[in-house]
Amino acid sequence: MVHNFIYYTPTKVVFGKNTEKETGKLVREQGCQKVLIVYGGGSVVRSGLLDRVKEVLTEAEVAFIELGGVVPNPHLSKVYEGIDAAKKFGAQLILAVGGGSVIDTAKAIGYGVANEGDVWDFYDFKRQPKACLPIGVVLTIAATGSEMSDSSVITKEEGGLKRACNTNLARPVFAVMNPELTETLPDYQTACGCSDIIMHTLERYFTNGDKMEITDALAKGVIQTTMQQAVILRDNPKDYDARAEVLWTGSLSHNGLTGCGNTNNDFASHRLEHEIGGMFDVAHGAGLTAIWGSWARYVYKDCLPRFHKFAVDVMGIIDQGSAEEVALKGIAAMEAFFTSIKMPTNLHQLGINPTEEQLKILAHKCSITTHDNLGSAKVLHEADMLAIYQAANQ
Repeated sequence: MVHNFIYYTPTKVVFGKNTEKETGKLVREQGCQKVLIVYGGGSVVRSGLLDRVKEVLTEAEVAFIELGGVVPNPHLSKVYEGIDAAKKFGAQLILAVGGGSVIDTAKAIGYGVANEGDVWDFYDFKRQPKACLPIGVVLTIAATGSEMSDSSVITKEEGGLKRACNTNLARPVFAVMNPELTETLPDYQTACGCSDIIMHTLERYFTNGDKMEITDALAKGVIQTTMQQAVILRDNPKDYDARAEVLWTGSLSHNGLTGCGNTNNDFASHRLEHEIGGMFDVAHGAGLTAIWGSWARYVYKDCLPRFHKFAVDVMGIIDQGSAEEVALKGIAAMEAFFTSIKMPTNLHQLGINPTEEQLKILAHKCSITTHDNLGSAKVLHEADMLAIYQAANQ
């Protein structure tokens, strides 16, 4: 039986070459005249993108102030800085010019401006936001899907706490997506982005419960297309068509489409990685590939039909031998792909060597934030989380 679902995607997407020129018009369509522009490091400055965005805002008679310096695994302190600036300026819309970390920061600022109290409460699961300032996006990396998703992930520096707040209130009202803007990315970040896209889809694929065949087919398409284009970009980073394909799969992977009709989402690998990212400040996509294989081998027996289907339908494994043998070949094939695009498949390859005590801390923190009940393929408790971390650290 197909599971009931709600599919909500209010984001207006403007896709293609030179589409950043539409930003001023898109802001005015929202009835907004005062904008806080949020961005990260120097790439949007060096490429001239920030200046082009400011120029079209000025032409549209939109006033703006800037907040730069957002980092990967974006910090709560920058969110607080943005909230204060936006309130003083009277910002009516937060415009993210960048990738997932910038967009997530913009969403958090939007929550903080539109609600009373400490914005961290929403990420610490103490209360739910009731509103969010409108969010606009000029996207520069295909990865998190935050340009169309309900998710925002922020790291509180004190304690290394990396937490998510997911509400439809923060879905961007528009997203400008010019594939050319992703061409300046380092190869490593491109590969990390492709890995994150694949993982967003896998988190919805490996679940127990009801499924829809059309949703499986869409997920298969997103995964296979991303894999194919990732290899093209590995060998030819300037390939516009490959950039375009990956930019769009990134949005489709995390706007809810690839989970429609599924009883649950899993997202265990993401939650396990959040703790790694919070403690060690690693690239998110790389952290995911470093933990995924260990998670998969730990849970596959509890979700064997899905792992078998994945191996045959998605990874092209010949259906010979037992279901377990085929499933394990599918896991190995996915890891081999990650290796082919120079992504890590364990914590040592990720560049970290946690102690046993640190692994226990990671498991304990993950257990607390998930109420010791994580996942759908197999429900994980603290001992399970620790076992997966240990396997990834061997």
